[in-house]
Amino acid sequence: MEMPVPKGSVLNRKQELVARLQAVLPDEAVIHEPHETRVYECDALTAYKCAPLAAVLPSSTGEVSEVLKICHDMGVPVVPRGAGTSLAGGALPTADCVILGVAKMNDVLETNYADRYIRVQTGRTNLSVTGAVEEENFFYAPDPSSQLACAIAGNIAMNSGGAHCLKYGVTTNNLLGVTMVLMDGTVIELGGAHLDAGGLDLLGVVCGSEGQLGVVTEATLRILRKPEGARPVLIGFDSNEVAGACVSDIIKAGVLPVAIEFMDRPCIEATEAFAKAGYPMCEALLIVEVEGSDAEIDMQLGVISGIARQHNPVELRESTSAEESAAIWLGRKSAFGAMGQINDYMCLDGTIPVSSLPYVLRRISELSKEYGLGVGNVFHAGDGNMHPLILFDANKSGDLELCEQMGADILKLCVEVGGCLTGEHGVGVEKRDLMQTQFDAVDLEAQLRVKDVFDPDWLLNPSKVFPLSVTQSRREDAA
Repeated sequence: MEMPVPKGSVLNRKQELVARLQAVLPDEAVIHEPHETRVYECDALTAYKCAPLAAVLPSSTGEVSEVLKICHDMGVPVVPRGAGTSLAGGALPTADCVILGVAKMNDVLETNYADRYIRVQTGRTNLSVTGAVEEENFFYAPDPSSQLACAIAGNIAMNSGGAHCLKYGVTTNNLLGVTMVLMDGTVIELGGAHLDAGGLDLLGVVCGSEGQLGVVTEATLRILRKPEGARPVLIGFDSNEVAGACVSDIIKAGVLPVAIEFMDRPCIEATEAFAKAGYPMCEALLIVEVEGSDAEIDMQLGVISGIARQHNPVELRESTSAEESAAIWLGRKSAFGAMGQINDYMCLDGTIPVSSLPYVLRRISELSKEYGLGVGNVFHAGDGNMHPLILFDANKSGDLELCEQMGADILKLCVEVGGCLTGEHGVGVEKRDLMQTQFDAVDLEAQLRVKDVFDPDWLLNPSKVFPLSVTQSRREDAA
C-alpha cells in the first residue's frame, strides 16, 4: 500500500512537538516512545502497518482544540482514531503524523427522554449508548457487529450501520448534531437537539467524511422507544442464489423486517463450531427479524414464511422464546470472530441493489474459483450491504496481493450492478484507488473542493479516501 514520503521537516522537530503537546495535556496523554507508538501502527485492517510519530489521548473538546492548534502551526498531519476497529484502514497512521485518539472522551453529557435524544462524547462505545438509556426503555438503533468495541466517533466517520439498519437506518439517520474541531483548532457546532437544521446540510457532509474534515468530539444522537416485542425466524436454503432470491421477494412484498441477515456455509460452519447457536448445516441461512405487538409479529412472520416456502427451504424455524432469539443473534454477531479462528481474511464492504443479490452471489462464487481463494459471505441482506470475507494465508508470499485483486474485482462488480464501493466501512486506504471506478473526474473534484474548505492544508487523515494520483497536486499546493 503506497503511502506518502514522511515530511523531514516534521520528523526533525519531534522533540519540540512532544514538548508542546505535553504543555497542554497530562504527560500520560502524550505517547511518543517508539515501543509505545507501535500500539497505534494499524487498525482492524492489520495487513498495513506504520507506527505514528506520536499519539495523544485528550479528554475534552478544549484539549482536542489545543492539540490541533499545535499540529496546524507545525504542519503536522493528524489521524483521528476512535476505537481502532476500522476494517478499511481508516485510522492507518503515517510515519510523520500524530494519532488523535478519543478513547478517554466517553462521558454522557445530556439525556432527554421527552425529546428523545442523548448527547455523548464520541469516544463512548456504540453499545454503551443503549446501555445508558435502556433502563428507561429506550435504545440507540445503529448496531454494527463491533458495537461492543467501536466508538461513536468511528461510527460517524464511516456512517456505520448494522443488522437493524433496514428499518432504522444507518448513523446519518440517527445523528442530530455534532461538536467538531477543525484542523486550526476552531470549534464549531452543526445541527443540534432538533429534527433538522436550516441552511446547508453540513451535518450530512460530516457524517461519513472519514476524519477528512475535522475531529468530532461530541454527538447528539436520536434514541427510540424499545418496541413491544421482536422475534426472528431462521430460514435455511440449499443455495446462495435461492436465499438471495428469497430476500428480494420479501422486500418486493412490502414487508419491512427490522433485519434480514445472510450467512453462507463457510460462515455457518465456523460460527456453529464457535458459538453453538444451533444453526442448520445448509448452504445459506437467513435470519429475518420483525417487531411490534404479538399480532403484528404474527402477521409479518406469516407473510415472510409464506414467501420462504415458495423457495423450498431446507429449514424454517421461528423463535419461540427469548433464549432462542438470543442464540440466533449470538451466532450472527460472532461470525467475524469465528471466521478469524480458522483463517486470515479480508472483510470487504460493498452495497448492491437487493434485486441483484442472486447474480452477485453467483459471480462471487465464480471469482472464488478463478482466484483459488475461499470466500465466506455474511452480510446485511435487507439493504444489500455485502461483507464477503476473502480467506487467504498471510504467511504465504503473494496471497495478500491475490486477495486484494479479488477484492477489487468484487467491489467493481458492486458498482457495475448499480451499487457502490462502501456501505458502512468507509473507503480508507483499502478502496481509495477504486474511487475512480465509481466517480468521474468532475465528481471527485467536487469532493476535493469540500476538503479544501474544511482542511485547506490537507493535514487531516492523509492518504485516505482519494486516490494518491488525484490528491498529490493538492498536497503539494497546500505545502
